[in-house]
Amino acid sequence: MILAAIDIGSNAARLLITEVVISTTEPQYNKLNLVRVPLRLGFDVFETGIIGADKLTMFTYTMQAFQLIMKAYSVVQYKAYATSAMRDATNGNEVINHIKKVTDINIEIITGDKEAMIVYENHIAENMDNDKSYLYIDVGGGRTECSYFNNGKLVFKKSYNIGTIRLLKNMVQLHEWETMKEEIKNATKDAKEVSAIGSGGNINKVFSLSKKKDGKPLPVELLRDYYKEMSNQTLAQRMNNYGLREDRADVLVPALQIYTNLMRWTNAKEIYVPKIGLADGLIKHLYQEIITA
Repeated sequence: MILAAIDIGSNAARLLITEVVISTTEPQYNKLNLVRVPLRLGFDVFETGIIGADKLTMFTYTMQAFQLIMKAYSVVQYKAYATSAMRDATNGNEVINHIKKVTDINIEIITGDKEAMIVYENHIAENMDNDKSYLYIDVGGGRTECSYFNNGKLVFKKSYNIGTIRLLKNMVQLHEWETMKEEIKNATKDAKEVSAIGSGGNINKVFSLSKKKDGKPLPVELLRDYYKEMSNQTLAQRMNNYGLREDRADVLVPALQIYTNLMRWTNAKEIYVPKIGLADGLIKHLYQEIITA
């Protein structure tokens, strides 16, 4: 069975094609293709409140391409979810109706809490030590999703209006940082030791730059060093020195700021970087819907 997930974020749109192999125990999820297009809807929405004509054209072309790729892979079913930028766009429903008319793709705008729960369904802590505490952090262009696990159980989850594009646009107020700090510190205050788990394109890129072996955590000092170095470089210097695309080089610095702040507030010394995200969670979410229908 071949399934697809479309994740329309504030910085990029992703199409994940996955083959689900049914076995006698747990289903196997084999990733066939992942396509990423830097739509950057948040640059319009967080500044003007709407998705402009140029972005709408690019969005339409992207969805048309995704539609053809799904046909080429003989996708049985798909889910298409939009997150922070589309939630905030005053013309979000108009855009969704236009995409539906042109491509026949149904897009659902989801809440931050639902987004966090879908990623949780990816069983992000299932291979972790049940005697330890973990803060799962997913940094996007518009929001940051935080989920706190203690003794193997999810005890706190919250979506914050602090994201990389919002920070680039100077649209995050001090009180929003303070609210995040207070709530995260309060949620984790009784933990003896907290390890972080990170997801999203930015932390994956940092992990790739680190040359660490898969499964090995990144020390918080390394993230601080990257943040300090990159903050003192121009965009062009970051692109040249680290081999980054422009649409990654600009958001990487605010992403590192978010990760290091959250790790500092929880005294987390390291962060694990499994390659997971909303699209992965969507595939599992879709499969569960199919088998229980």
